[in-house]
Amino acid sequence: MKNICSSLWNFYAEGFRQMTLGRTLWFIILLKLFIMFAILRYFFFPDILSSQPTDEARSAFVAGQLLERAAPAAAHP
Repeated sequence: MKNICSSLWNFYAEGFRQMTLGRTLWFIILLKLFIMFAILRYFFFPDILSSQPTDEARSAFVAGQLLERAAPAAAHP
């Protein structure tokens, strides 16, 4: 088992060492992921629950939001 793991590790490590264009593409992919998850998150997904002071208030807020959104769906069968 150890031999298989080390051979797989060497296979991928050697492949990444020999990449030229692939490194640039992986850098672009990682940069895009960083932008999507670290930067755009603050613009499109604000932290609404931070305005609630306690866990009980947060749970009441979430329950209220769920019931409010479920009420129109229940009215239309």
